[in-house]
Amino acid sequence: MEHYQLLKYAHLIPAVLILAGFIAHAFMLWKANKSGDAATLTRKLRVTRLYSMPALGLITLSLPVTGWWLVHTLGLSLGASWLLFSAKLFGLLMLFGLLLHNRLGAWQAAVAGGAVPVKLLRFVIAYTVLMLVLLLAIFALMGAKPA
Repeated sequence: MEHYQLLKYAHLIPAVLILAGFIAHAFMLWKANKSGDAATLTRKLRVTRLYSMPALGLITLSLPVTGWWLVHTLGLSLGASWLLFSAKLFGLLMLFGLLLHNRLGAWQAAVAGGAVPVKLLRFVIAYTVLMLVLLLAIFALMGAKPA
């Protein structure tokens, strides 16, 4: 049974890190954008795109592995509707994460160029909110699972 508890924490800790990192980076970029300093915003966008997003992506990709291991350990069916629906939401989360990465790159280039189109910021905000909603929906499905 201690094996199950270790797996549970190996699945829970990355999930919390993803949510906390996502919220922290959104706040950090919002604050840097509000300051109006283009050099600071460009640096934060570069660091977010080059280091933080790939790290959060790798942590996110570990979740299906530990989740499968937990489901296998408990003997639950992999065809359960809550699991299948969360897997589809996870695929959408990864897709929108890649789209957000692209939009952050465009934002970084626009800040370096001097003019940031409002439409670009709307896309960044929309992808961010959509990813947060998807992440919370996956967490809700995992919390509502049987057992």
